[in-house]
Amino acid sequence: MKTAGILTGGGDAPGLNAVMRAVVRSLAPRGWRLLGIRHGWRGLIAAETEPLVPEQTEEWILRGGTVLGTSRTNPYKKEEDILRVRDNFRKLSLDALVALGGEDTLGVAARLSGEGFPVVGVPKTIDNDLSGTDTTFGFDTAVAIATEAVDRLRTTAQSHDRVLVVEVMGRHAGWIALHAGLAGGAHHLLVPERPVDVEAVCATVRRRDAAGRRFSLIVVAEGAEIAGGAVTQNAEKDAFGHVKLGGIGQRVAEEIERRTGHETRSVVLGHVQRGGSPTAHDRVLATRYGLLAADLVHEGRFGSMAALRHGVFQAVSLEEAVAELKTVDPATLRQAEILFD
Repeated sequence: MKTAGILTGGGDAPGLNAVMRAVVRSLAPRGWRLLGIRHGWRGLIAAETEPLVPEQTEEWILRGGTVLGTSRTNPYKKEEDILRVRDNFRKLSLDALVALGGEDTLGVAARLSGEGFPVVGVPKTIDNDLSGTDTTFGFDTAVAIATEAVDRLRTTAQSHDRVLVVEVMGRHAGWIALHAGLAGGAHHLLVPERPVDVEAVCATVRRRDAAGRRFSLIVVAEGAEIAGGAVTQNAEKDAFGHVKLGGIGQRVAEEIERRTGHETRSVVLGHVQRGGSPTAHDRVLATRYGLLAADLVHEGRFGSMAALRHGVFQAVSLEEAVAELKTVDPATLRQAEILFD
């Protein structure tokens, strides 16, 4: 009997459990033994595993987070860690590994694949910034949560004649800010793809004030850059070299109030965007990714990632999947600006 391992790395995202449910329920009847690897690459370093069987996955499609746990571990950071990964891959008798993650997790998967290990990837990032696929599961849920927040904040902004700056996730790409801002009828959007123009935001606020509309909603992605750089909580970096972002919303709010005199507050949505149950769309999308990943494993099509391109589920190479980030293009931003008032 062949053995396939499954791990989830990086930040959690709604739909992870639905993917794993599909992989387990698809491969087990075909004679595969499934092994869950706890806490991402850290679990493969420590050989921390548990058996997975179809019966235990019955309600996984409903659950947010990841039942296997996750971490932001980079085994290539230390030579002894990657040696343990290679050794445990063999000791656990893994004939395949399904890695669920974003650019960092899949970057490790691509390197292992390049060394000859049988790896299949599944794209996971609520930021929707992987170029190898049209969309990633978890994104729809994050946008739905962010949009609901913008809707709710609108009533408070109207009631108090305030400007509210809503900070959403998005380190390198502004897809959540764009979609939630458009869906929620925001009056200005700020994204990582373009430096923050504070004066342009203030012009929007002043224009609305002059028209008797004494409130404004500004949506900003956490990775948007102001005064030459992103706003960070501290200088520490994680295992993949990322600093902890946070604070751009407050910075923008302070600048708006200072320049316009209009009372301004900031709201940080943070991890609430990726918590809880996935939307129906993400449940179906994640399930179909899992079914495709299972097929790739069973057919021995390693070194590939399950992807959705132009409405068709298909495999792309892991190298192509992590080659570059998918960011919001200038033309789309210009279209969004038509709606600013």
